[in-house]
Amino acid sequence: FLQYIWYYSKMNIKTVKTRVLKPPKDDLLLAIRKSIKKLPEKSIVVITSKVVSIWQGRCLKMQENLKKDNLVIKEADFYLPRSFVPNAWCMHTLKNNIFIPSAGIDESNAAGFYILWPKGLKTTTKNLWSWLRKTYKVKNLGLIITDSHTIPLRRGVMGISLSHYGFEPLKDYRGKPDLFGRPFKMTQTNIADGLAAASVVLMGEGSESTPIAIIEDIPFVRFTSKPFKTRKPFSSFEIKTKEDLYYPLFSSVPWKKGGKIKNS
Repeated sequence: FLQYIWYYSKMNIKTVKTRVLKPPKDDLLLAIRKSIKKLPEKSIVVITSKVVSIWQGRCLKMQENLKKDNLVIKEADFYLPRSFVPNAWCMHTLKNNIFIPSAGIDESNAAGFYILWPKGLKTTTKNLWSWLRKTYKVKNLGLIITDSHTIPLRRGVMGISLSHYGFEPLKDYRGKPDLFGRPFKMTQTNIADGLAAASVVLMGEGSESTPIAIIEDIPFVRFTSKPFKTRKPFSSFEIKTKEDLYYPLFSSVPWKKGGKIKNS
């Protein structure tokens, strides 16, 4: 029993300090090469979306004629006006099949810029994953691009995976017996978001300047060089809105269609 506990508790997360990447555009790949000398096999690299956006130049200078709400509407797939939110704190949005405030647009640690989400998240994640494998000569590697989000009825933010590549993001318990022999009917573990949340806690939200983390010794992760696909029903990582457990809540508010941006 003690050996079992040790095996599953040895996962290790190390944060990586880099120089400050400055908006509106900076070289993320150079910063990675200078800060990371080696990547171990069967590790997962976690990178905050903000530095990916800066690398892409997805930054807009704050100006009087550039209203954030108008920018949110343009970036969101669907949005709720501030009037529907207590104290008008933010605009709730759906973007890239993720429920997120303000379409992910960030003003913190931004040096007077609005920083948008990375463009073409899935393609960008795969390209970064390929570059990391080639640069550090590793075969089994995962990559997670993260952001912070809020959870209903909980104060504070926590990390979420915006995109991932190189590993299977779900662990399926359905059909397997629980402690008393009853087969699981619905339970699947969300590995991608769980690892993102654990990493972002260590990476921080302030002036830590640790936008990258490396996760090692992850015995429950299955690495793959192909996009995650499954033929089993109700097994996709992303869920269509009408299939979601919380659809009654999503469908009860008057969403407005935003300026949809193609997600490659």
